[in-house]
This record gives sequence, C-alpha cells and structure tokens, in this order.
Amino acid sequence: MDYDLIVIGSGPAGEKGAAQAAYFGKKVALVERGAFYGGAAANTGTLPSKTLRETALHLSGFRKRQLYGAGLAEPPRVDADMFLRHFRQVRNQERERIAANMARHNVEIHRGAASFLDPHRVRVERDDGSSTILEGGVILIATGTRPNHPQSYPWHDKRLCESDSILRIRTLPRKLLVIGGGVIGSEYACIFSALGADVTLVDGRSRLMGFLDVEVSAALETAMRNMGIELLLGENVESLETGEKLAAVFSRGGGGAYDAVLAASGRAGNTDKLALEMIGLQPCQRGLLKVDEHYRTSVPNIYAAGDVIGFPALASTSMEQGRLAVCHAFDLKYKTNLSRILPLGIYTIPECSCAGDTEESLREKGIPYVVGKADYSNNSRGFIIGDKEGFLKLLFRASDMRLLGVHCIGEVATDLVHTGLTALLLEQGADLFIDTCYNYPTLSEMYKYAAYDALGRAHRGEICHAG
Repeated sequence: MDYDLIVIGSGPAGEKGAAQAAYFGKKVALVERGAFYGGAAANTGTLPSKTLRETALHLSGFRKRQLYGAGLAEPPRVDADMFLRHFRQVRNQERERIAANMARHNVEIHRGAASFLDPHRVRVERDDGSSTILEGGVILIATGTRPNHPQSYPWHDKRLCESDSILRIRTLPRKLLVIGGGVIGSEYACIFSALGADVTLVDGRSRLMGFLDVEVSAALETAMRNMGIELLLGENVESLETGEKLAAVFSRGGGGAYDAVLAASGRAGNTDKLALEMIGLQPCQRGLLKVDEHYRTSVPNIYAAGDVIGFPALASTSMEQGRLAVCHAFDLKYKTNLSRILPLGIYTIPECSCAGDTEESLREKGIPYVVGKADYSNNSRGFIIGDKEGFLKLLFRASDMRLLGVHCIGEVATDLVHTGLTALLLEQGADLFIDTCYNYPTLSEMYKYAAYDALGRAHRGEICHAG
C-alpha cells in the first residue's frame, strides 16, 4: 500500500482525522479538490457566518444601540466590500492554519477530484487533465455537503443566493427574503437585519427550530421580530419570478418584491463524483452515507465522517468523528467514543445554545423535573452589556436534583453553555452550582441563581410531570 490512510476532503473531519493518524506514525495522504483547505467550515459555512455576524454587530452599532439607546447609533452605510473584508481575513488565516497543521504532521497533499477504482484505490484527477492513482489500507470519506438548489427556483439570476454564493454578493440588499428558518436561514436573517436590511423570513413550520427548548425558540422569535424581521411561519414560497426585482408568491396568499433572496433549503452530500458504485456504496437520496457507531461504512476499510453522514453536521462533532474513525480503523486505543452529550450553538442575534434534555424530551421520557431560571436582566454583567432579554434555564431531575439539561439565549450563550455541559457530563446536580464561587460580575453567576431558583421551586412542590 502507498499509504496507511487516504483522506478525501480537508474540512474539519478530514483535517483532524488525517492529523490524528499521522500523529501515531501512519503514512497519510489527503485529497482536496477545492482550491483551498477547510471545506465549508472555513470557506462558506461555520467561520464565515460567525465572522459576518460579528462584523454586522460591529459595523451597525447594534450592541451600542442596545446599550445606549436606539436613537444614538443609527446603522451607518455599509458596502459589501466593507462587510466581507474581515471574513476574508479570517478565512485566509484558517486556510493557512490547516496547511501548517498538515505540514507539521507530514501529511502528503494531493490536489484534485477523488473517485474510487476499488476499495483500496482512488484516482485523483487534476484540473490540467492529468491523474494519479493512490492506494491505501484505510480510506476516510470527509467530503462534506453543499447547498440544495430547488429546481423550481430561477438559479440563473445572481440575486438568488444560497449560503455559498451569499459570500460573493456585490451589493447589500435593502430588502431580503430568506426562505427557510433553520440555523443557516435564521443566522443570516439576523445578520442582514442588523445591517439595516428589511428582512422577511418564510418557513413552513409553525415555530423556529423546533429542536430548541420551546421557551428559547419563542424568545428567539420575539427577539427577531423586535429587530424588525418579518417572520412568516407556517408559510411557503409557491414561486419566484425574475424581473426588476425578485417577486415571490406565498402559499397562503400575498407575496412581495425583493432585492435578493437567500434560499436556505437544506444541504446534500458531496458524494456524486466519488464513483461509489465501484465499491458498492449507495448514498441516500440526499447524498449522505450510512455508517456504524465507529463511522465505518458497509465496506470494512472505508469510513466516513462529518457532514457527509448527516446529523448533527457541526464542525465540532465532525472533528471528533474524524478522530474516532481513524482511531478505530487502526485500533489506536486513544479515543473510543464520541461525547455522549453534545452542545448546540446557534449564532443568531441573540445567540442560542443548549445541551442535554429539553422539557419536551423529559415529558416524553416520563421523568419528573424541576426548572431553574436566571435572567440577564437580574445579573450585574447583564446590566453592563445591556442584554435585558437573555436567560439561562436549567432542568433538574426532581428525585435528586441532578442536572439533565441546560438552555440559554443571550449574549455569549454559546460559551456560557459549557459550564452546564461539563456538569451534565460529570452527572452533577444543583449543589455544584450552589457551592461554586463565580467571578463577579459574570454571566456565569446565573448558574448559581438558576440553581437557587430550582431548589426553591422544588421546596414549594413545583415539579413538572409528563402529560
């Protein structure tokens, strides 16, 4: 074999899988068909959207308006180049970091599009028409996903964007329609609203992101409406027509004309060019691959990790999946399991984050529980940053006050959740937060007061049951 491991794709799963194997002395090749390292996470997805969020908050003065009053900081005129400049810097730094990491681990890079010849051989076709055949004992597919393009939409019109092409816009829209209220759609709706755009978000479901705690989802809807975003839930786009503007017709009647439309209509696996039929693998209709608990496909020496295997499709989990896959493939005895509880972070305005059970899941399981809440509006750090709407919500098992879930919405919620996540993994309860001395003033103090709130409710018999 030329290589112990061939990795296809340099996104989070591919990079970390390659580095993990190389760290333990394996000879590793990494194949990347794109012009740059990092996959969607670095180039079109995770880092870009989060960087653009921070840029929008900074350029628009949104945080200052929140703190000092709306009349003191109207959104300045921001052009597309100004808006995208910092994103380009962050993207380039991440590409350089990945390149340095691969070089440090002596991973051999092959530029081109990979396709299978058999379970151990991969052809790499370069842009100049030449090709190379690589042979490997183990192969890791980490090709990620791409945005869906509903066939009924006029994709020839450059004003119709998805999460990749939105990063190439030349003019910031004054009026934007976002189709899809999932994570991507909701994040971009908030970003453009913060910049002063008139944003309408359409989603066929009755509430935003139903996987969130119902109180967090409701609070996010309220916050987005307060930003000026028009939320049309339980609504779909029947048609899009091109003209002087993009004209949308909605399923329940009505519609509108927009400067731009962002279609956030899900994603499909990048597996169609891999010649999977040569190795007997059949992706699902969305192009995703099925794997076992070790991230191994039905072909014993071929593994898959990251977005290409579907949910949860997060950069953080993809990294761990890539590492776990190669550890199993080479029996490294280093990492054997993905964390049993995974955090979820959503970079809307405000941020939302959660880990563990929701009230709905606890009721479905028939577990009596106690709720503890603490509001940013009663927290000294909350006063300082001007966040009056955020809150931390903890769910404890009624029988022993063990923590079962943590949910938060507000400034830096995606960082704040980690204290609760650690307590969940350690199977700790309310006493941990009561006994801990937190820095003052910090948002982390809310854990203590949410725990006090839960203990008070338990003492008063305010226990939630199934049904």
